[in-house]
Amino acid sequence: CVVVFFLQVLNEKKLQEVDSLWKEFETPEKANKIVKLKHFEKFQDTTEALAASTALVEGKLSKNLKKILKKIVAKDAHEQLAVADAKLGGVIKEKLNLSCIHSPMVTELMRGIRSQIEGLITGLPSREMAAMCLGLAHSLSRYKLKFSPDKVDTMIIQAISLLDDLDKELNNYIMRCREWYGWHFPELGKIITDNLAYCKCVRKVGDRSNFASSDVSDILPEEIEEDVKAAAEISMGTEVSEEDINNIIHLCDQVIEISEYRTQLYDYLKNRMMAIAPNLTVMVGELVGARLIAHAGSLLNLAKHPASTVQLLGAEKALFRALKTKRDTPKFGLIYHASLVGQSNAKNKGKISRMLAAKTALTIRYDALGENTSAEMGAENRLKVETRLRLLEERGIRRISGTGKALAKTDKYQNKSEIKVFDPSGDSTLPVVSKKRKIQEVDEQDTEVAVKA
Repeated sequence: CVVVFFLQVLNEKKLQEVDSLWKEFETPEKANKIVKLKHFEKFQDTTEALAASTALVEGKLSKNLKKILKKIVAKDAHEQLAVADAKLGGVIKEKLNLSCIHSPMVTELMRGIRSQIEGLITGLPSREMAAMCLGLAHSLSRYKLKFSPDKVDTMIIQAISLLDDLDKELNNYIMRCREWYGWHFPELGKIITDNLAYCKCVRKVGDRSNFASSDVSDILPEEIEEDVKAAAEISMGTEVSEEDINNIIHLCDQVIEISEYRTQLYDYLKNRMMAIAPNLTVMVGELVGARLIAHAGSLLNLAKHPASTVQLLGAEKALFRALKTKRDTPKFGLIYHASLVGQSNAKNKGKISRMLAAKTALTIRYDALGENTSAEMGAENRLKVETRLRLLEERGIRRISGTGKALAKTDKYQNKSEIKVFDPSGDSTLPVVSKKRKIQEVDEQDTEVAVKA
């Protein structure tokens, strides 16, 4: 069984000394001089105790606690009730009109009561008390893990992590498949650029000599199929054994299976994101939204971040490196991969990412703490960001045109050619006027001097 009990304070003067209150609970004898057992009641089973405990954790008033408090109100209505949770005290005061108190003194008092609980409640062996506490703790932990709405986004975190792992593995497998089969048919890799079509083609045909008699129209278009068949006849690749081909085909099977599972996992992630965070999904997309949730740890943790933190999530190393070296800080993190940031030009990416982060922070809080599951708010905020992006782009066009009101207009092109004649005077570095004076100039100057004299 699990019990609930109430204690009455005997000496209120000693409670005023908060710093030395712990000394009054050093022994059970001292503790009995401070508080005494007021009311004692046990639960019928662990289920009833679990329901009462979960109600206390959530700050709610259970039925059993309400009945007991009504009895106390009828007897001692003038006394105050010390509560460890201020939220619970507010609920008790509102529903039962009972005066409640919550302060550091109450916290120290609760700590002292917990340390001497076995001496204050007689008739309960310490072994049974420990077993009851352990059983209730396990039940409460299981309930939190099972029913907590905060744990639902764990599926999103696992799904996006697995999706990234699958992409890495697919890239490695496809690169290995192309390199391996390239020794036998190197021209095929240049003709077929799609990785999945390449693996399906190799799995269906096998040896390159079978391309002439094989029909791959269900995988490739007609033009590419003809190019593949023509390249297979004049291929420069080496001959391989049937065992090598079988191993390559087995690798192609793995690539196709992983690709199909990735598509299925992406659809699952999209549905989960629309169910848990619809407004966030509308704003930045399911992949970016899921990565933001995974980076923060949960949707509730992400809702606690300000818009400036949401903008730089994923760029922590670059941020601290910029602060350390006193350079420009980054303008975006994971939010850079959102479609709205990708649509903007390089000059406006910082502004759009800042506005998108502000609107995204609002949608995250709405999804995490709101009760409405519609995506109208996300659609409205996305429209505002798109309008802002359009205005920024148009403003740039107006500046180029030279007028602030009209858009840029392209004039009709007219070719104006000018024939320039070569100037030979630029070739010489010597001065144009000679420094030597002529004889006539000297005679004229001498005459002018004589006249003046």
